[in-house]
Order: sequence, then C-alpha cells, then structure tokens
Amino acid sequence: MTHSFVVHIPDAELEPEPLAPEQIVSGTPEVTGKVVWESADGKQIRGVWQITPGVVTDTEADELFVVISGSATIEVEGGPTLTVGPGDMAVLREGDRTTWTVHETLRKAYAINL
Repeated sequence: MTHSFVVHIPDAELEPEPLAPEQIVSGTPEVTGKVVWESADGKQIRGVWQITPGVVTDTEADELFVVISGSATIEVEGGPTLTVGPGDMAVLREGDRTTWTVHETLRKAYAINL
C-alpha cells in the first residue's frame, strides 16, 4: 500500500461477482464487490461487498465484516445462527459452511485473512 485512504462505503462503485449456480438455494441474488486494498503477498484483503435478497450457501474465509445497510440471517453449519443488520460487526471462521438468507440488500465492509 502506498498511502492511507478513505472509501465512502454507501456509494462505492462495485463490480459484478457472479455466484456459482450451485450456491443459489432460492431467489435470484446478485453479488457485487470491490477489493480496495490487498497485501503484497495476497494474504490480506480489504473490500466492500453487496448481495441482493435471496438464499445462498458459502464456505467462509477468516473474515471480519461490518454491515453498512440491509439485513441477513447467516446459519453456520454446526454453529450459531447470526442475525446481522446496519452497524453489526461479525466474525466468520475459515471453513465455516454457511447459508445466508438475505432479507434486504446487504452491503458490508470486510477484512479477510488468508
């Protein structure tokens, strides 16, 4: 990284990040996102991510995120069910298998460690 910076998350321009068809359980959710910073070794990623309503499955990375807008229920297989909305910070463990039920378009800022 060459310098410090700021990103206004609510109107950050995001790019399409198509879901794999097998991830979609119901609805027609669409994902967009943008990596705003990545470490030289590629092991740390910071960005903004958004998903429209629907139900999807995922296998998580080691991630901390803060919800900016929208809401979702995240069921962790063999673990808790997390309900997230604006202002909530959540931590997902690497390898967690999750089912996301997105109630209203959710936008989050995230930090992933690989």
